[in-house]
Amino acid sequence: MPAQVVDLFCGVGGLTRGLLDSGLNVLAGFDNDETCRFAYEENNQVPFINANIREINGDDIIRHYESTATRILVGCAPCQPFSTMRFKMKTKNRRDDKYNLLNEFGRMIEEVNPTIVSMENVPQIQKTSVYKKFVALLRRRGYHIYSDVVRCSDYGISQGRRRFVLLASLLGEISLIPPTHIREEVQVQNFIYGLPCIEAGGVDANDPLHRSARLSDINIQRIQHSVPGGTWRDWPFDLRCPCHQRETGRTYSSVYARMKWDQIGPTITTQFYCYGTGRYGHPEQDRALSLREGALLQTFPPNYNFINPNQDFSLRDIARHIGNAVPVRLGEALGESIIRHLQNHNVEV
Repeated sequence: MPAQVVDLFCGVGGLTRGLLDSGLNVLAGFDNDETCRFAYEENNQVPFINANIREINGDDIIRHYESTATRILVGCAPCQPFSTMRFKMKTKNRRDDKYNLLNEFGRMIEEVNPTIVSMENVPQIQKTSVYKKFVALLRRRGYHIYSDVVRCSDYGISQGRRRFVLLASLLGEISLIPPTHIREEVQVQNFIYGLPCIEAGGVDANDPLHRSARLSDINIQRIQHSVPGGTWRDWPFDLRCPCHQRETGRTYSSVYARMKWDQIGPTITTQFYCYGTGRYGHPEQDRALSLREGALLQTFPPNYNFINPNQDFSLRDIARHIGNAVPVRLGEALGESIIRHLQNHNVEV
């Protein structure tokens, strides 16, 4: 009974790549964003199924497994509805189309009846009714549940982000493997130091993904005055944004900022290529992170190809693909945890 995996909400394959690297056999990835197909299939040699989870049923997933397989179903429902920013909004639109995707994941679990389930998301998801409903479903179906909030840097990802992970098994107690890295040693320089120098708006002739967004003249001046690890308070007053010149804006210090080589990097979001949206300034060069640097900080392999030669290049779309992905090494840690659990129960991997 070999263990086989189907990945829901697969995107461009961060979780799939990590599971493959751990030694698991991923059979298919499902996602409703067709623009993810090229990167997913090109880098993982796994079929990409363009489908809306609301419009499929369990049989559409079951047909990918061998009849005797130990079924593993994994997925990371889009996390934007559960983000800290959304929770702080005065108007919380709980009718967000993405908000109930976890319910759909639960429906798939009921219809597929996998032996192992895995998901990851932002920590705030634990406070929601949709998550509590999801956990109740797992318990009713007899799953042993492990959940925790982990620091990505503990698993070799140079980001300050924290992620919620859940593992569930019908076989018995299951857990995430212990941290694999010393947090303070997972530094930015270990991931992006030594890449060719490029200017703002430039591109490396040998790597089309190593390109950065243009900066306006005033942002060029701002980044030239930015100190690695510092804030916009290091700038001359006349370069500060109007909002930062007011008392109410002075607490927002982690924007328009440079990273430091010897520190953990920032959380990579879909806006990591924008100098003004976080600590995304290069430690030395007068520009924001390139797409390749963002991918490396997400622990994608250096040769991971995101650019479809048959489509017009979109910096924004590729940044969205990279920022929305599960960090590859977190996927690998989940995969190693699942393999260890299966081996403890004498299940073929």
